[in-house]
Amino acid sequence: MSAARSPSSTGLRQFLDLQLQHDWMEGKTMLRDADERLESLELRFKYIARFEKLLRRPQAPEVLEILRRYGRDCIPIPRRTERYYWSVSCLPSTAGKALIRINASWMELFSLYADGEDIRALFVVHLSDFTTDRSLDHGRVDEAFLESSVVTPEDVSYFFPRGEDMFGIKVRGFSSISKFLTTRRALQAIRAFNLTHMNRGRNAYQASHCYSLADHMLSDEQN
Repeated sequence: MSAARSPSSTGLRQFLDLQLQHDWMEGKTMLRDADERLESLELRFKYIARFEKLLRRPQAPEVLEILRRYGRDCIPIPRRTERYYWSVSCLPSTAGKALIRINASWMELFSLYADGEDIRALFVVHLSDFTTDRSLDHGRVDEAFLESSVVTPEDVSYFFPRGEDMFGIKVRGFSSISKFLTTRRALQAIRAFNLTHMNRGRNAYQASHCYSLADHMLSDEQN
């Protein structure tokens, strides 16, 4: 990993040059993260009650498992960039009643919701990564790929958020979310979108970061 920090760089370019970022996105390299995490005790205590409330939900084991996978596979150097370049919220008060939400810069990256006693996910990605010709044409969404990236075709749907090159993917059920996260093309697309927004500068949602959730995201436990 490039150790040099350029004062004129923003976002991840302070820690990783663009080639390293690209290689990580394509799964060609493992990035060396920091050994220690910076922490705000005030924020840790602020969201403990919400975290304990989440743990009482029947979906809690699945939520924590998906978070571990997302933290391990979808965020570059997550310990070094925690809170300042990405954050995770627990039972956020915004519309939609999400169980958790991950943000970077001013952008929502990933959310999990209750679906009965199971869960459903919302991934925000680049549209061009999911069209058959990498265009921004809404009519060229690669539906065949989307359906093959989950357990059953009924588990996936999509919509077009406002903004250029934006695409929202909804995946229903723990098993299909797990499959989507391990499908190479989908994982590369998630990484690409996350890199885009982590490179835009400091995270605007630092004050809603839940360290208790982040503990699970950054756990060394292997699954």
